[in-house]
Amino acid sequence: MDALSVVGGGIAGLALAAHLDPGRFHVTVHERREGPPPVETSLAMWPEAQLALDALGILPAVRAAGSGFGGMALRDGSGNVFFQAQAPGVIGVSRADLLRLLDAAVPGSVVRAYGPVASLPQSGLVVGADGVHSVVHRAVWGERSRARLSPYLALRGIIDEPVPPGAGGEYWGRGQLFGITPASRGRTYWYASFRSELGPGGIDVDEALAATRARFSSQIAGVDRVLAAATPGETLAQRIWTVPYPGRYARDGAVLVGDAAHGMTPNLGRGACEALIDAVTLADLLNSRPLPEALQAYNRRRLLRSQAMRVASSAMTRLALADRAQPLRDGLLRLAGRCRQSAAVGH
Repeated sequence: MDALSVVGGGIAGLALAAHLDPGRFHVTVHERREGPPPVETSLAMWPEAQLALDALGILPAVRAAGSGFGGMALRDGSGNVFFQAQAPGVIGVSRADLLRLLDAAVPGSVVRAYGPVASLPQSGLVVGADGVHSVVHRAVWGERSRARLSPYLALRGIIDEPVPPGAGGEYWGRGQLFGITPASRGRTYWYASFRSELGPGGIDVDEALAATRARFSSQIAGVDRVLAAATPGETLAQRIWTVPYPGRYARDGAVLVGDAAHGMTPNLGRGACEALIDAVTLADLLNSRPLPEALQAYNRRRLLRSQAMRVASSAMTRLALADRAQPLRDGLLRLAGRCRQSAAVGH
């Protein structure tokens, strides 16, 4: 039986551990801390990710725990709708629920090891599933692979209230955005992003919330209502980091999955989805092929696709958080909305 160490017990790490053949691999999952994340957030599961969840045997449970995503109104900073974007079949699920279901799918034969990883395991394959600040990525690919800090602060949280009437959607202002979407159990998931000097580490959530309220206060009633209900204990405030292009995902007895491989800005809502696809793809290949062949095939299947998502997400961030180019952006989006409406009427 081959030894395999998964560094990181988040979405990618748990999905991989759940899908590896326990008759072929002796798997150890290393995780910094035990228990669910302290702040609940929501994730969109797109159809490709749902195929991965189905392969893991938990898609029905994710559907039961989540909620339909439907569509999203894209709005300007004053709340006027550019157009309504549809997302049929997308499921919204809380990160805590997804992690709970993935954790339950991991076989009992998998060894759990909690605490920081001081040095990489010396035997067997090592999988870096430890996020944008991956110790595996840095140890094997070198210091030039360190995560890169963006100028943007991101806040996220869930409030125990339904979406305010007519307030759902994403608001693109001048150098700032705010999003409001339904969450499971009739709640509201909200998020905001803008340039900030806070951080990068040890961000005071009270201060970050105060800065967010100051930027968005009195602009839109629904946004005010959401921010009034947000509390520091139920809010996550982080600077956004990204991971540079690594060239390949497998090297010197190590392989990368999820954010450790392609950490991206959150504007496409695809980070968790790509992590799930990485994990199931890699597990399927490791279960069925010799190790060198499996790693080569994983690199071929996932490198270009996931890196394209990373680049597209960065482009979306620049568009959504445009500052001086905001008037031009809004004009183009209004034109696009009118064209969509005309096409719909003509059809």
